[in-house]
Amino acid sequence: MVSRADRSPVAEWIWTVDRLLLAGFLVLMIGGIVLSFAASPPVAERLNIDTYHFVKRQALFLVPAIVIMLGVSALSPRQVRRLALFVFLGSVALMVATLFLGVEVKGARRWVQLGGISLQPSEFLKPAFVILVAFLLSESGRRREVPGGLFAGLLFLICVALLVAQPDFGQTMLLSMVFAALFFLNGLPWLAIIPLGLLGVGGLFAAYALLPHVQSRVERFLNPEAGDTFNVDRAIESFISGSWFGRGPGEGTIKRVLPESHTDFIFAVTAEEFGIVVCLILLAVFAFVVLRGLAQAGRDTDPFNRLAASGLMVLFGLQSCINMAVNVNLMPAKGMTLPFISYGGSSLVSVALAMGFVLALTRKRPQPTRTDAVVVSRLQPSSLA
Repeated sequence: MVSRADRSPVAEWIWTVDRLLLAGFLVLMIGGIVLSFAASPPVAERLNIDTYHFVKRQALFLVPAIVIMLGVSALSPRQVRRLALFVFLGSVALMVATLFLGVEVKGARRWVQLGGISLQPSEFLKPAFVILVAFLLSESGRRREVPGGLFAGLLFLICVALLVAQPDFGQTMLLSMVFAALFFLNGLPWLAIIPLGLLGVGGLFAAYALLPHVQSRVERFLNPEAGDTFNVDRAIESFISGSWFGRGPGEGTIKRVLPESHTDFIFAVTAEEFGIVVCLILLAVFAFVVLRGLAQAGRDTDPFNRLAASGLMVLFGLQSCINMAVNVNLMPAKGMTLPFISYGGSSLVSVALAMGFVLALTRKRPQPTRTDAVVVSRLQPSSLA
């Protein structure tokens, strides 16, 4: 047991980090490995590779993900901002390179090969974008001469342009909702919410009118007879087949014909093999993590820490909700992973980075007292001098 009198960096981290939030993240990470055993073998067999290929790779990526999350959680807010800036610049550069050198999958260029590893730069762009926008908005509130909102809008346009060029409408919609949430959390006037909402609705209609694959997905969601709904139909069958308590680990059959069972539809595989009860438990863990993170962020008196941590938890919560909603046919298919659970090295490491940022920003720090404020004001030179 580490003593509270110990002032070493490790001891300070242990006593200041939110251990319940950290425990929630670790539970989800371990749960991802367990559920990967259930969901990924049929996909590997269809591809004629090692049965546990995806499980091994997920476990392999889990090690650096945990290291990154713990390492980033020890940073100060200033170091968090600096790291986010480097990650953002690197992600933008890689996304531009992806448009020309990226691997094309199903008509989209979202991945680039680096040292034999397939990397999706947009996954790392999201948490860095949230940190930078939070910093710009908080600085704008602290110093009125700083055009934080304008710079944040420019960053948003750059990110949206790169995402649409891939194309990746799902990530574009997610980033747009988080961007709007950051402005709302920063105290956006109610009169400005309506125009912002109308702008968002206009963007959705534009995507429907200009992007054929978006139009196809929406029409299939509204009218299943308008096209192929194989994935969603099999996902619903998984929930029906598993009922409350599931068919048992390894006993699922629908996963053998579900193409994205280890990524987009791993929640449906969980329902078939472990039952709706386990799905509800998993949902409860996600809800606990999001609410705990928002509560801890709300207690922070520093505007940047509060806004950045809240934005990251909104990003985490929205992505989780979108994935689960697609699995139960409450939303059109988005091709979005379930954080910490779905297979994917880029997704796992980027979410670990984001949650490392949250742990760093929500660590307990000494707050200035009334006495401290009086002392500081007396030490400052008079404004009349």
